[in-house]
Parts: sequence; structure tokens; C-alpha cells
Amino acid sequence: MSALVATAVLVLAAGCSSGDEKNGAGRTGPASSPPAAPPTATGSSASANPNLPPAKGSVEVVSVLTEDLESPWGVATLPGGDLLVASRDEGTITRVAADGGKKTLIGSVPGVAPGGEGGLLGLAVPPSFASDHQVYVYFTTASDNRIARLLYDEQKPAGQQLGAPDTVLRGIPKGFVHNGGRIAFGPDKMLYAGTGETGETGLAQDKESLGGKILRMTPDGQPVHGNPEADSVVYSYGHRNVQGLAWDSEKRLWAAEFGQDTWDELNLIEPGKNYGWPEVEGKGGKDGFVDPVAQWKTADASPSGIAYAQGSIWMAGLAGKRLWRVPLDGTQPSAGPQSFLTEKHGRLRTVLPAGGGRLWLVTSETDTRGTPEPGDDKILLLEVK
Repeated sequence: MSALVATAVLVLAAGCSSGDEKNGAGRTGPASSPPAAPPTATGSSASANPNLPPAKGSVEVVSVLTEDLESPWGVATLPGGDLLVASRDEGTITRVAADGGKKTLIGSVPGVAPGGEGGLLGLAVPPSFASDHQVYVYFTTASDNRIARLLYDEQKPAGQQLGAPDTVLRGIPKGFVHNGGRIAFGPDKMLYAGTGETGETGLAQDKESLGGKILRMTPDGQPVHGNPEADSVVYSYGHRNVQGLAWDSEKRLWAAEFGQDTWDELNLIEPGKNYGWPEVEGKGGKDGFVDPVAQWKTADASPSGIAYAQGSIWMAGLAGKRLWRVPLDGTQPSAGPQSFLTEKHGRLRTVLPAGGGRLWLVTSETDTRGTPEPGDDKILLLEVK
């Protein structure tokens, strides 16, 4: 759309970083050409549909829920509203009370091998948590990235409440950079994971590799009926480093991923589609590849977690140090992206719904690439429109 194109023409920063790729690490080589075939637009225009989100939104920081978190990465909401927070570098999970922000260490995940962009990454709480008390984690080991589930027993002493990992999927390629890591349960109650190509660009186009993909699996790690290949968990491919997953009110899947030197992307994900990397970066209009719905210069975004709220996708930016809003009209933006909180809270790692028009926003200044100040890292409660 014209408004989107106008906002997308931003100043290119020389030698920019993907936020988790400081000083250009992982962004080597020439920028690739751009992707194609945008998703089919649905819905009506803003003037014809008063139910669309406003072209200009707003963000207010309501409160600071908690402080002094160490390298927070994945965050998941428990029934009742409390949060579980993964520490990438310490390999621990902490419970944070939604009322008052009290922190309780629940335990460590055995086998985590932190290094570079790897470590304890994504967290997910399944729809079945009330009955099975399982917590899902995506983490880097000495040999791969994998997804496991652990029993969470609140009756045990603090720090000892996690059971042994039960691996549901192993063999996701690992690297110093581009480990992906975001996991989430979708509206279909299946488990989705965003992976990276570890800096080995060819993995993204290799359908036999789990790197550079979005994966869809049962809670036991098995391929799901309806996947593009009946015997594969690969759901979409041609990704560089998927960092954010979210579903809108119509159960459509959206994903954010790091570009290299030119364009970061917000994509609408459809099964079996090719999102272009390394052949295409950003919007390219090339046959066989899906164009992103929105794109940003890498210095302005470096997207990590995303969330859907109030009719918009909200995207946390690492190098960009800001929160982006993309209002939606069906499968297309209804207005250009809008940024908030620029440079106010440092690098932003994870954003997730907090109910109604509120979001939780997690900073990322203690991940070795920020400039921590007293109190970092924090979880902020936002009121958004």
C-alpha cells in the first residue's frame, strides 16, 4: 500500500546490525535481491470500515512490573496471568507475579549451552497446562537446537520445580548467530517454532533441513495433518532468522524476521510458501517467493517478538530500540507502520498480550549487546490503542 511504501523508505545505516548481530556479525556478504507475490488482500478500506484500527495509535507505559532480569528472552503467560521468563545466558526460568512483580526462580534447564545468540530461548505454555503442568522450551545445546517439555511442580521448593527435559524435537541446526528460538501454541493447539539458518544461507531453501524455517508439530513433536509434507514438521521455508510469531483475530499466522543489510520483514505465513532467503531480502516481486507485508531498514527494527492486540501487530525492535505498530485490514496494513518508545527503554526483546488493550514488553539490555542501566532488564506494562 502507498502509505506503507512511504514509511518504508528509511535511511539505511552503514554496517547496521540485526540487533542480535552486533557490528554486522552474521550480516556478511552483499545484500540479496528482494521477495515477491504479496499475500492476497482482504477486507475493505479504512473509509468503508469503521471497525478498522485507527491509522495512528498510541502507547502509554502504565507501570514497571519487575526489574533486574538477566538476559530475558522467551516469556509465556500462565493461567491466572503470571509470567514465566527464560534467561538466555543463565539457562533458568523465573516466575513473575502479574500482581506486584515478585520473582521466584522455578529452576534451570539442563543441557543449555549459551553462546552468541544461543542459549535458553523460547518458552510456551500449552493449552493443556491446567491438566499436565508442562512447560515447553527451545534451547541451544552443545550440538543442536531442540525443543523439550518439562514438568512444572509448584509444590516443590523454589529453584527445584522443573522436572527433567523430555525432548520432543531435536536436530535444529545451531550456530553462533541465527538460532531462531521463538515457540508458541497456535489456535489449532499445535506447537509452532521459528528457526534460523545459523549463517549458512543455503539451509533456508533446503526443505530437508530444519534451519531457516517455521515448523508446525503436535505437542509430541510429530508432523501435523495439513502440513505441506505429511512426514515433515516444516511449515514454511526461505527464512533467515524468525524471531516473532503471533496470530490475529482471524487465526492468521504472522512472523517477524531479521534481514541482512537491507530489509527486516513482517510476513503473513501460509503453509508451503517460500519466503525468499537468501535469494530475496525484502519486497522483490519475484515469482515463487512471498513478499513481506511490511519491511524496515535494519537499523530501525531488528525485530524480535511480536504480538497481536487492538487490531494491530506490535513488534519489538532490538537495534531499533523501539516498538512498532502495524494496523491491519485483513491481510494488509490499513496504514503505515508507526513507532513508539524510541530510545526510551533500550533494546526491546519480547512483547505479548496482557489482556484487553494491554501488552507486556520486555527489554534486552543485558544480552551483551546493550548498555545496561540500573534496573535492567525490565518488564513494562503498556496500554495500547
